[in-house]
Amino acid sequence: MTRRPEAAPRAPLSRDRVLRAAVELADGTGIEALSMRRLAQELGVVPMALYKHVANKEQLLDGMVEIVVGGIGLPASGPDWRGAVRQRILSARAALLGHPWAAQVIRSRSGPTPAVLAHLDSVIGLFRAGGFSVDLTHHVMHALGGRVLGFTQEVFEAAPDPDPAARPAMAPEAAAAYPHVAELAGAAAHDGDSVVGGGCDDQFEFEFALDLLLDGFERLRLQGWTSGARRAGGGLIA
Repeated sequence: MTRRPEAAPRAPLSRDRVLRAAVELADGTGIEALSMRRLAQELGVVPMALYKHVANKEQLLDGMVEIVVGGIGLPASGPDWRGAVRQRILSARAALLGHPWAAQVIRSRSGPTPAVLAHLDSVIGLFRAGGFSVDLTHHVMHALGGRVLGFTQEVFEAAPDPDPAARPAMAPEAAAAYPHVAELAGAAAHDGDSVVGGGCDDQFEFEFALDLLLDGFERLRLQGWTSGARRAGGGLIA
């Protein structure tokens, strides 16, 4: 009698497996489609089995943030604080771009998760090791804002456009009323996958602004800038 081959044993459920499956599901279907029931179906378990590893949906989302942010690459060691900070931030951007839902979820958290705190601590440490005072580092982190995790909040978010070539030109009457907007819209380089708006090259715009900020931070550091002097009436950059 021929024996049927035994089915491979199912991997035991663990917190890490639950979180990674949730990340994969959100990547494939969007964060809005993620639910505990849908995740349980993907894992082939009953929903109650998930609650042994995550107490609720909010804890699941926190854990998903931990997975994504925990994957940000560490910068190379060395004396170049500017290069290290730039590399760390661009690594964060690459990690979040790989998971389009992640920035939205990070912004929705009531407080930073341990992985986010570790990332912030790393960036702060790079500035401090580069000779920045605690005072200047405090204001530098405010200036970076969400950019430290690789994303920015635009004034207006553009709706997805499946066919950038078919994007209508600015109406003549609107162009006449807002000539400077029309001038920029006609002159800018375009990227069909832009999330900045207007078809701009997102990566270029992100790095352009980041480099301006880093250059400005270095000038302030070299000047020995302090917030006390600023409040007393001194300029930001001499």
